[in-house]
Amino acid sequence: MPEAVVASRPARIRTPASIAASLALDDVRHAYGAVESVRGVSLEIAPGEVVALVGQSGCGKTTLLRIAAGLERPTGGRVLLDGREISGPMSFVPPERRGIGFMFQDYALFPHLTNLANVMFGLRGLARADAERTAQLALDRVGLGGLANEYPHALSGGEQQRVALARAIAPRPAVILMDEPFSGLDRRLRDATRADTLAILREARATAFIVTHDPEEAMRIADRIALMREGKLIEVGLPRELYRNPKSLFSARFFCEMNEFAGQARNGRIETPLGAFATNGIEGPAVACIRPQGVRLESVGKGIAGRIVTRHFLGEVDLFEIVVSGLEAPVLARIRDAGGRGPGEDVGISVDPGEVLVFAALAP
Repeated sequence: MPEAVVASRPARIRTPASIAASLALDDVRHAYGAVESVRGVSLEIAPGEVVALVGQSGCGKTTLLRIAAGLERPTGGRVLLDGREISGPMSFVPPERRGIGFMFQDYALFPHLTNLANVMFGLRGLARADAERTAQLALDRVGLGGLANEYPHALSGGEQQRVALARAIAPRPAVILMDEPFSGLDRRLRDATRADTLAILREARATAFIVTHDPEEAMRIADRIALMREGKLIEVGLPRELYRNPKSLFSARFFCEMNEFAGQARNGRIETPLGAFATNGIEGPAVACIRPQGVRLESVGKGIAGRIVTRHFLGEVDLFEIVVSGLEAPVLARIRDAGGRGPGEDVGISVDPGEVLVFAALAP
């Protein structure tokens, strides 16, 4: 079925609510041989909370999610569901007995089963008639009730994603784990499917732990974001906190591209080629980071002299590269209303101090 069909949405059907549970990771560790992939991660997720787990490829995100699901055994630490240990030194509850739903990145649908049978697969504890009714309700909720008797290969990528979501929510789990659930969709479908998925999770009142590599996606869907690096959690907080006030240079770079300038912080100020800025108590070697949206274009003679070398249309904003005397790399600027300015034009540059972050040079 063509992707375009997904754009039409069915009448709203509410998702039956689950009894949400808390999920806690207590000093969780995991190793593949001598290589430690998860290094002492502790995190508490409140009942009904949506937490996004982000980080670069290979940082341990998916391994941590699989440990929470029971698909991997931790080599240290504990996993607790509503305060009850489900993985630890003395206990291990198998995945099917945890009351946790898991949605794989590749959806993991059975090609030889109909969509209805795929959703029923997680309902084997119910009588067949009850399982069919519950599975049909889940498919109705994701807008695929009319395709219950079709097979996954006949569906678009977005529709397969929704079948996988229906299978995850059908047993009404207390916790739902999702591994890159939207990565296989094009942008048009991803935005709509992500909004629908979040609405379903909110209605189901299930606790959700979602892995994504996309920082913008994490900020759009999560109550809190947990950022991993090399097997460790380095920062956890509200999306606005992690974006506006990151604790490290690594965090700042992860959530936004930056214009970076090394220098010396003295008496609460750091000098950069684009001006002097407050350091918020940092002294000594430091790095000033200026977000591209904080760079403003001025008329010639105002601010710092520069020359536009490229202008790229990005939709709501234009991305400019501007050369400034003494700088090896061009300054990046994201401008909403730039008029007719273009490559080769001389301009002035000023900076919004609210878009400047300063970190000690030795910060990770």
